Amino acid sequence: MIKETADWGMVYEAVGEVNCDDSPLPLVGEGLGRGQIKPISGLELPADKTIKDTVVLVHGLWMRGWVIAWLGGRLRRCGFNTVAFSYPSVRGTLSQNALRLSRFVAGLDAPRIHFMGHSLGGLVLLQMLATHPDPRTGRVVLAGCPYRASYAASKLARRGLGRLLIGRSVLQYLGQPAPECAERYEVGVIAGCKPLGAGRFIGGVPQPNDGVVVVEETALPGASDQIVLNVCHTCMLLSAQVARQACAFLRQGHFLHDMESK
Repeated sequence: MIKETADWGMVYEAVGEVNCDDSPLPLVGEGLGRGQIKPISGLELPADKTIKDTVVLVHGLWMRGWVIAWLGGRLRRCGFNTVAFSYPSVRGTLSQNALRLSRFVAGLDAPRIHFMGHSLGGLVLLQMLATHPDPRTGRVVLAGCPYRASYAASKLARRGLGRLLIGRSVLQYLGQPAPECAERYEVGVIAGCKPLGAGRFIGGVPQPNDGVVVVEETALPGASDQIVLNVCHTCMLLSAQVARQACAFLRQGHFLHDMESK
């Protein structure tokens, strides 16, 4: 049981409504052919499609922007314009990548810009919002983002090879205070509780976790809403559940808790 804060305690209680055993929850779009993306049920497109909000998608460690394309496609079906930001996740520091992201965002021709960051991408995003805020910022979704700490990264950082693997951005984050900017924005936090991932090789990752990030590590003080889904860390990039919840938060400022309990 997580008892760090009263707010997070309420969120963690919701895990009881989520099937976090070995059987995956039914996903929207299951059974589709390769390359097909089914529209997300329960969320109607806005009547006026002439002006769409833009969502900037930020990938995680060891990845590039193209890996988030499937998620971007789902959000476009939900009525958003999407763009993916790529950055050197291992070679660049957190501050350098936050500056790169701010310059990327500054070049976008969009009246309102939302953000969604996966894993390390969420940390880069929070660093940017804290140090290089953009006045057009709308809502923010963090998926599998280890805001509080990272057991897996801290364990890897004890050895030279591990430090090389996690890279300079993660090392900077482990050695600095977490950026505080949630109270200035509407931030939604998605955590996973299906333990499939590199954490199995690292060993000792506390439960519940998504295979890499512990649910408790994703707790963000001041977040507008938080939800725990039965997905693994990397699976978030392909999950219709995650896309549905991200779309809901970006549209409405809250997740669809009732839908996940069915």
